[in-house]
Amino acid sequence: MTQDIMMSSEEAVPVSDTSSSKQLQQFCLLAKTAHGAAILELIKQVLEAPGVYVFGELLVMPNIQELKQGDNVKYYNTLHLFAYGTYKQYRQKPEDYLELTAGMQKKLQHLTIVSLAIQNKCIPYDMLLEELDIDNVRHLEDVIIEAIYADIIHGKLFQNNRFLEIDYAQGRDIPPGYTTKIAKTLQDWVDSCDAISNCIVEQIKRANAEKSKKLDNKKQIEQKIINLKKVYKTQINDNDEAMQIDSRETTSSTSQEAARKKSSKVKPSRSAV
Repeated sequence: MTQDIMMSSEEAVPVSDTSSSKQLQQFCLLAKTAHGAAILELIKQVLEAPGVYVFGELLVMPNIQELKQGDNVKYYNTLHLFAYGTYKQYRQKPEDYLELTAGMQKKLQHLTIVSLAIQNKCIPYDMLLEELDIDNVRHLEDVIIEAIYADIIHGKLFQNNRFLEIDYAQGRDIPPGYTTKIAKTLQDWVDSCDAISNCIVEQIKRANAEKSKKLDNKKQIEQKIINLKKVYKTQINDNDEAMQIDSRETTSSTSQEAARKKSSKVKPSRSAV
């Protein structure tokens, strides 16, 4: 039964970034004075060189750019492919490029894995098999492990689930004009954030306005209640006063009636004869 395989940078024996950079700088120095057959041979060497996985600095040199026209265009195309392309692109139109040696082919496959790793956290085996034009899983896993040992990716092979999980991927050369695309993407993101921010601000304003309106309504209702209480209290006081007046008038009337009754009962005295 297969098992999951984890390769870390501690297990691998990586080619250091410093060593790779020094190698590229050496090729760039040689390219400054190389012409004709020498520059063609130099391109082959850099494509074969272990640990060299970036080519943009070499590609933009004037004597390399001159190769875009003429009989040696395949050299330029192949260097351009290694800088920005993939193994699948090579397989689609091999006649546009140099015939790759086994070492070149393996390096281009590694670079293709890097491109996939930059775009995907988890890469299915089926995608890798198609992109690398490999017909069996054992060979695929060998290529992946070699890429991990080259320190251009870090990750874990899930053999049972048939995918590669990426922890780290080395960057590739940035194509001309791609920085403009990145800037546009970032600007679109900023614009989207601004639009969302403005929408949130408007929602906050509406919420605050609604809250203020409700508070005003609450105050108005509370004031109406206070006014009603005052009116009700005034009415109660008026009723109490009216009742007290009626009571006093009733008492006075009763007293007067009683006095009259008492007066009528008293007979007048006769005069002495």
